[in-house]
Amino acid sequence: MLDGVSFAIEPGEQLLLRGGSGSGKSTLLSVIAGLLTPSAGTVALTGQNIYALPQGTRDAFRGTHIGMIFQTFQLLSGFSAAENVMAALMFSIVPRQEHRSRAVKLLADLGIDRPDAEVGTLSVGQQQRVAVARAIACKPVLVLADEPTASLDPENALAAVILIRQACRSSGAALLVTSHDPALRGTFERELLISGGRLGPADALTDAAPRAHIAGAKEGA
Repeated sequence: MLDGVSFAIEPGEQLLLRGGSGSGKSTLLSVIAGLLTPSAGTVALTGQNIYALPQGTRDAFRGTHIGMIFQTFQLLSGFSAAENVMAALMFSIVPRQEHRSRAVKLLADLGIDRPDAEVGTLSVGQQQRVAVARAIACKPVLVLADEPTASLDPENALAAVILIRQACRSSGAALLVTSHDPALRGTFERELLISGGRLGPADALTDAAPRAHIAGAKEGA
């Protein structure tokens, strides 16, 4: 359950949202992505309240404006790395005849030189790179990364976050990362803490009402 969550992310900004298991991190990402309707409040992206859109239009809006990196990647099993990225491009305005070349280039930029390899044959780190390429394929204004280090060992976790941040910076997308990984503390210019569905500064969560944009979102009321 979310309780009066309110904040804003500026264009190109990179924000870390910290919180333990059950704190509301994944629920908040689902609300921001237009997947879970809040009982009150608004979620605005590029000035558009996404919950004012009909479901089908909202889905299309999400496909072109929001990139998502899931904790378990959620790649299409049985398909190649390039085909996974091309699946995201189906929602874009990129001409269909350019989908493969764009997918191959994105993968190459992220160090994947076997675009036709079935994703199940790739290492965990390579699969995450495919997931990152898919997330930025449509040049979204916002990328949501839910616990992106959860499937990685500590040695590779920080490198993975650096990769995601660099990819978003290069594409011009804002980035919201959720994590309970203590290794990420202090690595972002801006951090927030969520606890019991309430949002506050990373260094303290007080009884004061949180301020800023994704205004007054409540879930499960």
